[in-house]
Amino acid sequence: MNNPGYPSAFLHPFSHLPTLERDGPVVVERGEGIYIFDDKGRRYLEGNSGLWNVVLGFDNPRLVEAARRAYGRMGAYHAFFGRVTEPALALSARLAALAPMEADRVFYANSGSEANDSVVKLLWILAEAEGAPHRRLLLSRRNAYHGMTVATSSLTGKDYVRSASGLPLPEVRFLSCPHHWREAAEGEDEETFSARLADELDRTIRNTGPGCIAGFFAEPVMGAGGVIVPPRGYFEAIVPVLRRHDIPLIADEVICGFGRTGSFWGSAHYGFEPDIVVASKVLTAGFFPMGALILSPRISERLERAVRKYDEVPHGFTTGAHPVGCSIAMAALDELEAGAFDNVGRVAPRFMQRLEAMADHPLVGEARGVGLMGALELVADKDSKKPFDDRVEISERVATRALRHGLVCRPLGQAVVLAPPFIISDEQVDELFEILARVLDEVYDELD
Repeated sequence: MNNPGYPSAFLHPFSHLPTLERDGPVVVERGEGIYIFDDKGRRYLEGNSGLWNVVLGFDNPRLVEAARRAYGRMGAYHAFFGRVTEPALALSARLAALAPMEADRVFYANSGSEANDSVVKLLWILAEAEGAPHRRLLLSRRNAYHGMTVATSSLTGKDYVRSASGLPLPEVRFLSCPHHWREAAEGEDEETFSARLADELDRTIRNTGPGCIAGFFAEPVMGAGGVIVPPRGYFEAIVPVLRRHDIPLIADEVICGFGRTGSFWGSAHYGFEPDIVVASKVLTAGFFPMGALILSPRISERLERAVRKYDEVPHGFTTGAHPVGCSIAMAALDELEAGAFDNVGRVAPRFMQRLEAMADHPLVGEARGVGLMGALELVADKDSKKPFDDRVEISERVATRALRHGLVCRPLGQAVVLAPPFIISDEQVDELFEILARVLDEVYDELD
């Protein structure tokens, strides 16, 4: 904090400019386990696993060694023109076997954004080849987050996307955010709310025409929307609507995938089988930029027929299926299966217990979460759920104060989000919430 290195030549993405101008950036020098250290030697418990992804520790020796060996054997190659490296073949077979549905093909990108973007392009390739060039509309949900390319920014249901970039693209249609606490009608229980959203989906499809809709994108839990856990009965209600109208369901598992919800896949946690899975983040535990599309046989068979007219799949990235990235991903999956995933199941009850106890704080309107992801919705008035005036910048205040106490948490709108590494211990869970409780008390006293 108070770093004289700002302003610098570095352009900060998604950073609160007033705080940056006042305090300067936190210059991160190294990491040990679930902690990071700045250039002044100060230690921070990383309560968000970096950006949801560094779940196996910032200095994980198994991943470091996997990278070292991979760079020594084949430091770089591509997957164009019928070439492929052995690590890419091995990882693809493993992901297909681990998928939450029957799966037989995997395609690689460099991020979750690129992976979701690739789904859009593949869906449009299918539509064109199958004689339905009008089948281009994409369904998403308000407050969803699916990436930052032009196409995936359009799928991201955040107001700042519209105001900053003139998006979304005209092909995107938004449905209601499934946040029961904030969006439900007075007296409407979760099952009734879910049924209403399923009816909204059905009416949207029928009014638009199911033959015009290429796919429906959904995170099992809306992560960057503020850990919006689906209400009871939500996916049980909407999936049959999609199946009835023959619309592909794309599960964006970029945040939920590989254990964050307490199940290996968010889709499995909520009991549905997608047509396409998009994975990233935990796939390499943050040690390499990678995204993946996992395709069901029905989708991959349609794709193979669709691209025969071109004699190739007309899509790809230079560093997709990078041999080092694939090797690191294999090591990350080894670590997950060797105990890190089981640890989520062990510590998640304590995490959720401590999270839910925060609901009693006068600043907290809702404490919500599942597995090792949670959020505290901050309110100016608990009874009416009245939010703070934007000028208060309440979540930024909490996050900035938390940094001073050695905790990294993420401000999202008027919520504070937590998603600690999978290797966190019970004692470290307690440390996290003890710091956060002290921070909330201090911020509340400032506002009172």
